[in-house]
Amino acid sequence: MSFTASASVPRPEYPRPQFERTDWVNLNGDWTYEFDFGKSGMDRHLYKSEGFKDKITVPFCPESRLSGVAYVDFIPAMWYHRKIQIPTDWQGRDVMLNFGGVDYFCAVYIDGNLVGHHWGGTSSFSHDITKYVADGKEHDLVVRVEDDQRSGNQARGKQSGNFYSQGCDYTRTTGIWQTVWMEPVDHAGLSSAYIVPDLDHKRFVIEPSFRNLENGQSVEAIVRDGGKVVSRASEKASRQVKLELPIKNVKTWSPESPFLYDVELTVYDADGNAIDKVSSYSGMRKIHWEGDQLYLNNEPCFLRLVLDQGFYPEGIWTAPDDASLKRDIEMSMDAGFNGARLHQKVFEERFHYWADKLGYLTWGETANWGANTNKIEAARNFIPEWESIVIRDRNHPSIVAWTPFNETWERPGDSEQAKQHDRFVKDIYTLTSHLDYRPINDTSGNYHVITDLWTVHSYEQDPDKLADYFVIKDGRYPQLDPNKEISYGGQPFFIDEYGGIKWIDGAQFADNSWGYGNAPRTKEELYDRLERLTDVILAVPYMSGYCYTQLTDVEQEQNGIYNYDRTKKFDMDRIKKIFSKVPERFKSNKKDSKKK
Repeated sequence: MSFTASASVPRPEYPRPQFERTDWVNLNGDWTYEFDFGKSGMDRHLYKSEGFKDKITVPFCPESRLSGVAYVDFIPAMWYHRKIQIPTDWQGRDVMLNFGGVDYFCAVYIDGNLVGHHWGGTSSFSHDITKYVADGKEHDLVVRVEDDQRSGNQARGKQSGNFYSQGCDYTRTTGIWQTVWMEPVDHAGLSSAYIVPDLDHKRFVIEPSFRNLENGQSVEAIVRDGGKVVSRASEKASRQVKLELPIKNVKTWSPESPFLYDVELTVYDADGNAIDKVSSYSGMRKIHWEGDQLYLNNEPCFLRLVLDQGFYPEGIWTAPDDASLKRDIEMSMDAGFNGARLHQKVFEERFHYWADKLGYLTWGETANWGANTNKIEAARNFIPEWESIVIRDRNHPSIVAWTPFNETWERPGDSEQAKQHDRFVKDIYTLTSHLDYRPINDTSGNYHVITDLWTVHSYEQDPDKLADYFVIKDGRYPQLDPNKEISYGGQPFFIDEYGGIKWIDGAQFADNSWGYGNAPRTKEELYDRLERLTDVILAVPYMSGYCYTQLTDVEQEQNGIYNYDRTKKFDMDRIKKIFSKVPERFKSNKKDSKKK
């Protein structure tokens, strides 16, 4: 039996489309809450609550209008409550309570009993609540949240460390900000599956992981093209098992043709009974780099990315609905981009789903700002959060690179004092390379320690000066500070932030609204500057791609291609003409994205 959400429940869609089960209960909607400014809730036994006075709409954070709260000052701690009831036909299976995202620390209680903790504002997590609940009985679910965004020990991304939004920082997100749901899972069911496309050998390799292993247990994988089975493999379940699924007449995934194979995973017990079934999908695509060139499906690929920060006027970090996620991608493609750098935020899985469906190339990033790379406690907090993010999202064909850090300005100039920073970045690079095959941009812009992609940032508004910036001088390629980072080593080279041209369409968002450089006086002047800056980049002989800042305005940073409310600022035909250009040497590769 399938338990989905009613139309009145916000964000009713299944939140994990690459690991989907049919039986589930969406817990979004009306919860009650209480702020705990003095962090005295434990002393007051709020974990035993049967309901608080005020209401909040989950999964929207209390700072957002969609939550019904819209409280924008700092919230050091808060408590949530709602009633839950376990469907009677889930009997005999374990009950998993899943959270898409809770910022930052949380503790979960059932009827006053501690179920578990979680650290990390952008990583998804689950708790097995089986021993705390009974089929058909109503229970009190309480979630305690703590969020110290100014500690320097936790990643917060672009959430403002001051009361007001200013500069590159915007309204904060506290507490639950992604879907909460329950689902029944067999004790020996699947916990995850790593699906690796192997284009060169025309196969998928699947590494399933199990919650527990029982004698005689087996696992089967089926790959379908539409409704037709094109490959099938079955093996005895173990911690080392890999399923190899050869594919004849391979259909590749690319921006021009984002074909997705359906994948079904089933676990069987010793008697041959199916005890768990998960639906997934994958794209047969290869991403790799050789020398200074990035390749997609063994052909050179030029990336035309846009910076997407994933903020929404009504929901802050949370999209109002699933259609908004798809719309943002379509807007970007309408502007001529073939992908996005997902900036200082871990985007929800439904966004990646739409990127997979539409053929949209992305760089996966995290919200590292706020986690001081010089502090050991920050590293302790960051490492498991980043590991969880990569494992969760590594099956998405649309993700073609990882960027764990952005602009680590806090690195000291003295190499001895910078040891902790450099060790932290290197450790994350090493961990990521062990978890996945994609290229790693260790720290976007600066300061590079060990990296597969070389990235620089420049918001120079004068095209002639930007051209001079890219001139190789005394054998040295562009970089921010050679005294603080390694030298360029022949990797694929990107300018993954440029532009940011200020243009306010209509009302100014705030008194401190801004963009990079002096704003053009007319739209014609803007079109001219934008095209000349972009043409400079396209003419750089060693350039592998760019990322323009940015897709939409975000609060006071009004330099987007679109307004914050997603309305148009410009003649999009002219914008698309500029961002659809590719260097002459790439034109024969036919890797330009088209609107799907």
